[in-house]
Amino acid sequence: MQNIYPQFNNDIIVIGQQPWDTEIGSNCKNIALEFSKHHRVLYINSPLDRITLIKTNQDPKTQHRLNVIRKKQKGLVQIGDNFWNYYPDCMVESVNWIDNNFLFDMLNRFNNYKFARSVKKALKELKFTNYLLFNDSEMFKGFYLKEFLKPALSIYYSRDYMVAFDYWEKHGVKYEPLLIAKSDLCFANSAYLKNYCKTYNANSFDVGQGCDIEDFKNISNDDVPADLQLIKGPIIGYIGALNSLRLDKEIIAHIALSFPGYKVLLIGPEDNGFITSDLHQVENIIFLGQKPVDKLAAYIQGFDVCINPQAVNAVTVGNYPRKIDEYLALGKPVVATATETMEFFKDFVYLADNKERYIVEIKKALAEDDKDIVSARKDFAFSHTWENSVKLMYDRIADKLAVA
Repeated sequence: MQNIYPQFNNDIIVIGQQPWDTEIGSNCKNIALEFSKHHRVLYINSPLDRITLIKTNQDPKTQHRLNVIRKKQKGLVQIGDNFWNYYPDCMVESVNWIDNNFLFDMLNRFNNYKFARSVKKALKELKFTNYLLFNDSEMFKGFYLKEFLKPALSIYYSRDYMVAFDYWEKHGVKYEPLLIAKSDLCFANSAYLKNYCKTYNANSFDVGQGCDIEDFKNISNDDVPADLQLIKGPIIGYIGALNSLRLDKEIIAHIALSFPGYKVLLIGPEDNGFITSDLHQVENIIFLGQKPVDKLAAYIQGFDVCINPQAVNAVTVGNYPRKIDEYLALGKPVVATATETMEFFKDFVYLADNKERYIVEIKKALAEDDKDIVSARKDFAFSHTWENSVKLMYDRIADKLAVA
């Protein structure tokens, strides 16, 4: 294994909110894979908690975790030359509902202790002794891991303003700033989130965002899926989670009603707000559901215009939407809601600050599309690689280790 940073030979532990067996794309997974090109990596799934067990007892993933806890299956699984995934052999209590701060902290600390004790078994088996801890926004179950695991360096990664979500807000407004402050380094995927982290930790840096480029190379119209080919007429498309907190349903409806000759195609899992919305009654809006990650590029290839109709709120204002790079990597014209983070894309994306402006910008996107613009979009998106993002992390890690 060649290490491009000879002064930086540490193994890396990665924890986060997304387990390895999640079906959706994840920054955490992409970063871990990039780490594994030069370092040994242990990717740790969050431990099973009691409420999840109660709610999803029959889910195969929950059963897998139970089998690990019951010693019926092995928790440590090698999935690459330098890459292991670990299912903790412990269950933690669901404590986020607790109002009392002292009681929450006490029980959360105990959860962290159990979690760390399980992780140490994997570390011992792999002979990880001088390791870094990379925490992707796991502010509760990962809060005390710096103390319990004693890494050479602890890193907090911010890729969403998590405390704007109901689940994280209750205790996160207190615990995330504390976790950011005690981490040795903080990385963020946007300038907005870097500035948020920098409020609590001077060692906070914007490392940009990566795109899964390989999935978007050499895609042609011949690759467009059969179910998409059956849809007649030009397509205005969106791919991603259909989340009522992140997306503006009024904008989507206005686009569909303003372009009756177009199909407005929405691909992704729906939350309850979308499932029960009137969008399902609009004739030219089509929901295709969730599609495999490795097929998304082929679906995007079938779009005439791509959209990202974000609502503007605390969750989205600093969010770096991965899908924008994915759209641009195929050279597609993109119309998106104007936010502080989207200013980064302003030379390549048409930005709209209200539903009426969306109509103007979609018409402009269709009229101005040509080969030179398509090529510029692709070049811009392809510069946003995980290799480049992680390289920025490596530079900061190496500097920090040098003075530690």
